[in-house]
Amino acid sequence: MMRTGREGASAFSFSVRKMQPQRAAESEENMGLDLNYEAEVFVNTENLSREDWLSFRRKGIGGSDAAAIMGMSPFCTKRDLYYDKLGIQPVVDEEEDNWVAKEVGHRLEDLVAEIFSRKTGLKVYPVRKMFRHPLYPFMLADVDFFIDFPDGTKGILECKTTNYNCQNKWANDSTPVNYEYQGRHYMAVMNIDRMYFACLYGNNENEFFIRYMERDMDIEEDLIAEEEYFWKENVGKGAEPDYTEKPDLVLESIRKHCGPADKDAEQVKLGRRYLGSIRKYMELKELKAQHDGEAKKLEEKMKEAYAEIVEAMGTSCTAVITDGGTQYVLSYNPSYRTGIDRKGLERLKVQHPDVYDDYVNTTESRRFSVKMKGAA
Repeated sequence: MMRTGREGASAFSFSVRKMQPQRAAESEENMGLDLNYEAEVFVNTENLSREDWLSFRRKGIGGSDAAAIMGMSPFCTKRDLYYDKLGIQPVVDEEEDNWVAKEVGHRLEDLVAEIFSRKTGLKVYPVRKMFRHPLYPFMLADVDFFIDFPDGTKGILECKTTNYNCQNKWANDSTPVNYEYQGRHYMAVMNIDRMYFACLYGNNENEFFIRYMERDMDIEEDLIAEEEYFWKENVGKGAEPDYTEKPDLVLESIRKHCGPADKDAEQVKLGRRYLGSIRKYMELKELKAQHDGEAKKLEEKMKEAYAEIVEAMGTSCTAVITDGGTQYVLSYNPSYRTGIDRKGLERLKVQHPDVYDDYVNTTESRRFSVKMKGAA
């Protein structure tokens, strides 16, 4: 059965060692070799406010930070994480699009743990403490739940939630790679060799994924090396890490930290070092235009092919053609979009300015372009 709160905390015992500064200097010699350690309690989180908890997390690298450091986070870049650790707030401070999903995940952690416990028969319980690695004190762990295995060993349980549209990320017994790095970070800090992920993707216990993962020392050594470099060379020395992630993630990071466009700003004179990127962009743009032209031609031919069928269907949205043992089910469905045109928007602004101000907002997107012209 699942146990929670103080009862769980008393059932799980970690020894607490006095932290010594020289451990950081000794870390490189111990990497991947010394497994004779126990996690240290960094802070008791039971009564911490959200603000205090975030403050303690900025004092090191947590499990959810690991994927960003490895360049595998779908949510943020390594540069974003660097700014967060230094307390640098984004210029564009927008409400997170996925705040509801995060809140649902947080509120359902206990339920996910209980479902896991009932399905596996394993005892799981939380320990309301933030731990840190004694050899790499920049590595922190705030674990969801711990597991007592029948052989007397401990394990980790990481609880997740998702929806039907994202369940394919768990297909074929896989675990999303950003969660995998989170789990491997936790195993390294806690010196624990196995863990489970439990993920609820529906509204009943059968819509539930359970994934098992064992410690891999080769991956762990690489992870620790990357985290150590990030903490010492980037955060410690105030050196921004390079952008290496997917372009959309990088552009969103730049937008958040640079701020909105200013049409009155002075023209920027760039150095010749950017010429290679400009030429590559123009080559790719030309190649795309060629493919777009071919795609448009193919689309026109496709419309020619089905035009007579649409005429035969009339106002119906579906049709069927049978050819021996094969049946073709056709659809020509409408799509509707509710909106307001520019003239209507102007009338709304003039006639109902209070409503306009309450419900109409302006979003910004920027389009990159290059024009060649002779130098003056």
